[in-house]
Amino acid sequence: MKTSIVIADNHHVQAQALVDQIQKFENYVVCFVAKSGRDLIRYLSRGTKTDIVLLDVSRTETDAFETAAYLKDHFPGVKVVALSGAEQDENLLRMFLNGVRGYLPKDCRPAELRRALDELRGKGYYYSEFSTDRFFRSLHSTANQPPKPYYNFSLQEHVFLKMACSDLTYAEIADKMCVSTRTVDGYREALFQKMNVKSRVGMALEAVRWGLVQL
Repeated sequence: MKTSIVIADNHHVQAQALVDQIQKFENYVVCFVAKSGRDLIRYLSRGTKTDIVLLDVSRTETDAFETAAYLKDHFPGVKVVALSGAEQDENLLRMFLNGVRGYLPKDCRPAELRRALDELRGKGYYYSEFSTDRFFRSLHSTANQPPKPYYNFSLQEHVFLKMACSDLTYAEIADKMCVSTRTVDGYREALFQKMNVKSRVGMALEAVRWGLVQL
């Protein structure tokens, strides 16, 4: 049976390009192209079988965030992938906290698109750059969390970590902590090194995995 895909993108040319590419892949079929989050929700509410949703977040971010959260609550079996033209950590993190199972740049090559669909079909998630299999297994697993590791965080680093696991920008975090952006950059680099991660998203996923922050 073919895996059914719905695309939510209000850019007709880009959406059609995705449709044309996916239709070339064996075992996949695009069933519907939604022009908005509301349009997508109406379609899913009909009970039509949908396995994967490719959700554009490049221009209608607020709508995309709300749509992702709604799908997480009402259609948990649907695997949602964020499509974006810009890799902004706070936006990506917010999408993942709303249940998104993967991220793809809108200009990705056909080979990456195919690989992402195959991994979503097989593993249930796809995120090529910032995370590893263990992050997504832990985020989407109902198993008990392992014991917290020992990280030698300072009080300020711990405060920064909690704020970094949100959609606040680094400038907003600096303002709330009453420190300079350079100081926040120092906290970030220190935590990256201590937690052995390379990005804000990876840091947040590691923090969630070990129960260092409550979402």
